[in-house]
Amino acid sequence: MRLSLRYDMRAPSIGAPAAELYKAAIDQCDWADKLGFETVFLAEHHGAEDGYCASPLIQGSAIAARTERMRIHFSALVAVLHNPLRLAEDLATLDIISGGRIEMTMGIGYRDSEYAMFEIPRARRVKILEETIGILEKAWTGEPFEYRGMTVRVRPTPVQTPRPPIYIGGSAEASARRAAKLGDNYMPAGDKDGLYAIYNEERRKLGLPIPPRPPNPGPLFLFVSDDPDRDWPILAPHLLYTTNSNAQWAKERGVGTTTYPFVESIEELKKQKHFVVVTPEQCVDLCVKRGLDSELMFQPLMGGLAPEHGWRSLELFEAKVLPTLEELGYRKPAQRAN
Repeated sequence: MRLSLRYDMRAPSIGAPAAELYKAAIDQCDWADKLGFETVFLAEHHGAEDGYCASPLIQGSAIAARTERMRIHFSALVAVLHNPLRLAEDLATLDIISGGRIEMTMGIGYRDSEYAMFEIPRARRVKILEETIGILEKAWTGEPFEYRGMTVRVRPTPVQTPRPPIYIGGSAEASARRAAKLGDNYMPAGDKDGLYAIYNEERRKLGLPIPPRPPNPGPLFLFVSDDPDRDWPILAPHLLYTTNSNAQWAKERGVGTTTYPFVESIEELKKQKHFVVVTPEQCVDLCVKRGLDSELMFQPLMGGLAPEHGWRSLELFEAKVLPTLEELGYRKPAQRAN
């Protein structure tokens, strides 16, 4: 079983200040890296009132400096909003700083306000994504190539060869077909089984190999508690804020699905399978049910949750859950750093 963290760095008025959240995220990655967590996922959006992370590469660089083994996965990186040459340079430099630990899920975005902010025509977003990936692949060879009527070169080149892994993200059927042609693998949201079926069929049509399906991370929110009844009222405002905000944003897509539903109350929230507050014993049962070929993901600062609460869950997981997972063979004790 794989372990991961995820951060979007939302800092709504109901939660902790952004400065506290960013520091905590870096500290938590340091903690997780020492315990053998495989990945941290960093998200990207722009112009959000709640401060949703607009600079995941900068955040990733800080995390890279504090960690040694954990992979840093930008998911999703809204590639169409970036200058492709500068993106190639920044990602290559970060791959060097991290010792070859970066990977990315590239998306086309869906928020009109972001396209307007960066003067990107929404109608060209798919074409821009295709062009950006092609430019990255050329740029990371380190050799000169033609770019908009001029010859350019990007140096230094990434540590990973032939390049850092590129996944394609999305939640609509078109994203599955797009992913079949671009990048190395597919990382969909929403109806994953249906989208992977389309992706696999498209790969067959193209005569391309079907890569192994990435482990399914989840649940969306997991909190390990010695008293769930005490913690639900503390957590609920932040979870309600996040799921309702994301559900509202998802309406801007026009197509596709989302795993974040509209929820009106704490009672309704408790019924959602994606938001889980469990005792250590229940967490072990959840892991066994999910199986070895799965990924347990924590979002310990969701919705601006105060770091001290996120830390309580993580440290209880370390003390009461992780040793049992090691005993059961779901994790190797050697995965912990010395």
